[in-house]
Amino acid sequence: MPLKLNIGLSRKIGEANYGSRGASVNLEMELEGALVSEPGKLQQRIRQCFDLVRTSLAAELNGNGATNSPQERSPEHQKPPSNGDQANPPRRATQSQVKALFAITKAQRIDLAELLQKRFCISRAEDLTIKEASELIDQLKKNDQKAGGRR
Repeated sequence: MPLKLNIGLSRKIGEANYGSRGASVNLEMELEGALVSEPGKLQQRIRQCFDLVRTSLAAELNGNGATNSPQERSPEHQKPPSNGDQANPPRRATQSQVKALFAITKAQRIDLAELLQKRFCISRAEDLTIKEASELIDQLKKNDQKAGGRR
């Protein structure tokens, strides 16, 4: 009996003037059912598929290099990762940044999960890059200052 594998990733990137662009890539395929009895091989195949989807998503967001100049793209989106051996993958948000995001959004009565989903198509602050987390913290602090620090 065949095994059905469905892998999908979505990403949304904020742009100037509160704009954004996003892309989703989904891959569905049938694998040999015998792979269930070989977890190592199955996991390797899944990892290969995720790498393919991740690379395709990055290429789609970059317009396949056709229209965006390097100055218009953030560094973590300039070159899609090719595999798990990537020398410089984007670093994830630090624990301090994640804690700051929770504290700031709680103080401002903002639903962090909803904000992350709308702006970045992710559900956890831990999935932000350091740069994304820093920019979001700065924006939230700036919005709080405009509101006079009261909510």
